[in-house]
Amino acid sequence: MYLTGFADEAARDLATQIKATKEIGWDKISARGVNGSNIHELPEDQFNAVADQLDAAGIIIPEFGSLMGNWGKKIDSDFEITIKEIERAIPRMKRLGTKLIRIMSYAQEPWGDDQQEEERIRRVREMHARFAFDGIQAVHENCMNWGGFSAEHTLRLVESVPGLKLVFDTANPVFQLDRSQPQEDGSFPWQDPLEFYQKVKEHVIHVHIKDCTNPPAGETEPEKYTLPGEGQAKVREILTALKSDGYEGGIAIEPHVATVFHATDGAEPDWQQCYDSYVEYGKATNKLIEEIW
Repeated sequence: MYLTGFADEAARDLATQIKATKEIGWDKISARGVNGSNIHELPEDQFNAVADQLDAAGIIIPEFGSLMGNWGKKIDSDFEITIKEIERAIPRMKRLGTKLIRIMSYAQEPWGDDQQEEERIRRVREMHARFAFDGIQAVHENCMNWGGFSAEHTLRLVESVPGLKLVFDTANPVFQLDRSQPQEDGSFPWQDPLEFYQKVKEHVIHVHIKDCTNPPAGETEPEKYTLPGEGQAKVREILTALKSDGYEGGIAIEPHVATVFHATDGAEPDWQQCYDSYVEYGKATNKLIEEIW
């Protein structure tokens, strides 16, 4: 088992991301954003500089947190956008020795509308196949995408895409309604993170650690994001279950305590607060792992 994190929540520039990572005591970063762009969207010269900087610092990149099929892309968007992202990502992952790439199954449509399930599965199958051809494992995340509607939706996706594996996010169920359950009082219940994990665990090869509390009535974002183990994501219970299950994959922090990447207010974050909270989160995760593992 190894620890990593989305260090773009600590800083935009790579030098400060590396500094935060080493302050926590780690040598791995889950690559997502550098200088305000996703790693597979950087201009070629900037990516080459990033790769050289990572080599010089002795930092390993076990995971790409891609934009492919994420909560910001609708299922009726041009699939060629995704194909181009794949074509840019593969050589960069080979350059960095990265074997995992996080993908999603496109943004959720309002419940009751046509979700175009067959098209989502077709696209995920194509994404997975293209990466598998080059020895890279695509891992689907239970975020605000079709597969995140419930554990059952995720399992249908895995069954329909042979070889697909999962990255399980501990907090995403906290602000996702469980569409596999019957409605009560006109609404679905919130998902249970531990129950979700138990249903999909045989397919999980990577884990994202977040923690938060249920959204206020009528909202879709959590009331607040918390340090690991202090919210409703059952982080301690899930880590305990992972240990009991003999889990040997990666655990990546994605705090969102100071920075939420799908917030829409456009406000510039306090980057010193982001740095400090990221390091605090990493050290809190170290402590949890020491206690449980």
